[in-house]
Amino acid sequence: MKNMRTMKFTRTALKNLFSPPVTRPYPEQPREYPERTRGHVEIDIDTCILCGLCSRKCPTGAITVNRAEKTWRIERFDCIQCGCCVETCPKKCLTMKNAYTRPGAEKTSDTFLKTNMPAPAAKPAAGAAGKSAAVQTAKPAAGAVGKPAAEPAGKPAADSAGKPAAEPAGKPAAEPAGKPEA
Repeated sequence: MKNMRTMKFTRTALKNLFSPPVTRPYPEQPREYPERTRGHVEIDIDTCILCGLCSRKCPTGAITVNRAEKTWRIERFDCIQCGCCVETCPKKCLTMKNAYTRPGAEKTSDTFLKTNMPAPAAKPAAGAAGKSAAVQTAKPAAGAVGKPAAEPAGKPAADSAGKPAAEPAGKPAAEPAGKPEA
């Protein structure tokens, strides 16, 4: 019976000796991953609007978006490659690459700085919501340097000479609607 086992092993050894190797020569021939492999998240920072939906959708909290600093950051070893951020992105600037994150001795994060983001637009005054944009951005009169173009609601309007209308003494600038005057 011992002879029988040796004969089977000899057959396997000879077969492996004269056949090509089963494994790949890794550094010379890297592995080709299947099409739907979830490797790691890549971002096109120029397309990104820093909305933060990806960071809110990430189950591990690996993605951080800071609009004030205009940065997008990912902790590569915290990411579980689930693809939730890629599916949620409204601009489709996130993609899943077929290659995995390279191993490392320490946890690192990749930070991307958005350089082409426009400055946030100024919000209009609360009372000027019904006026057109041209009225809201009108230039001030020559003598009114430093004053806003549109007066907030509740303040008296200026007369044709540009001087503010006189307010009666002791009365508030705006009274709530529905309250009778005394």
